[in-house]
Amino acid sequence: MGAPLLSVRHLSTEFRTERGTVKAVDDVSFDLAAGETLAIVGESGSGKSITAMSILRLIPQPPGRITAGEVVFDGQDLLKLGDQAIRAIRGNRIAMIFQEPMSSLNPSLTVGLQIAEPINLHRKTPWAAAMDKAAELLGRVRLPDAKSRVKSYPHQFSGGMRQRAMIAMALACQPQLIIADEPTTALDVTVQAQILALLKEVTRAANSALILITHDLGVVARYADRVCVMYGGRIVEAGPAREIYARPRHPYTIGLMASIPRLDQEAGQRLVPIEGQPPNLAQLPPGCAFAPRCQRAADVCRRERPPLAQASPGHLSACHFHAQLHA
Repeated sequence: MGAPLLSVRHLSTEFRTERGTVKAVDDVSFDLAAGETLAIVGESGSGKSITAMSILRLIPQPPGRITAGEVVFDGQDLLKLGDQAIRAIRGNRIAMIFQEPMSSLNPSLTVGLQIAEPINLHRKTPWAAAMDKAAELLGRVRLPDAKSRVKSYPHQFSGGMRQRAMIAMALACQPQLIIADEPTTALDVTVQAQILALLKEVTRAANSALILITHDLGVVARYADRVCVMYGGRIVEAGPAREIYARPRHPYTIGLMASIPRLDQEAGQRLVPIEGQPPNLAQLPPGCAFAPRCQRAADVCRRERPPLAQASPGHLSACHFHAQLHA
């Protein structure tokens, strides 16, 4: 197997606030191969989106800063590139689909112009040809009447149409990596399925890698090849999606799976919530961040931070008792 397309090593990002220093991303490491779909899963505030923004160096400074780590993309450490070099990669070789398209699209510009802009900028394509390409891309993401829609403004699109436009914009320069941050937020279930199937289809056709950031475990089960589960700014479990669903090895992952409805449950059976609240990232406990909410926590969990260690081949868990969980 060759070198991964993206290799993130010991990435840490923090924010200075009035309440203290918030460790939003704490020693995160993972690899991603070309053509692979990696899902990053966790509750709100677990560090998923900040990890994605750190990869593209979109952290606002101040108050935020990347304090440590490497982000090696196709042999280049993105954290060491100059501003002009990283701008040449954003929207070109790495594209990001943001969580809320209405706030990501410019309301004063037509959708076609916004899709054509990266084609003109990065590919040096004349504007007329870039606009033709924008119409072609809107058709590719199955937007009805694509040729006339290039002249429409974002407010004239529905939520699902805006999300399709964002995907078209991400595909404009045929990127090697697409990062999709909660791409189906606020969409109805039918449109969610269409958008996710479309994302999987276009990335597979282009052999592009996909990072899918979500809190929806049903989405992960259907579309991801591998999964990283985040909690308190750290990865607490990682491995192949099938392996993690069949044999979860961290109490947080087990809790997430127990809290979602299943078709094979008996009628009237109650869901099992994870008690307590996510940790305050400005005041993380010295041991395992999940210990205050974990029914299996022991003294060692409150004293020592568990390392992200191999629980089985290709399957990592940051739990002192991952072997007992498997048993």
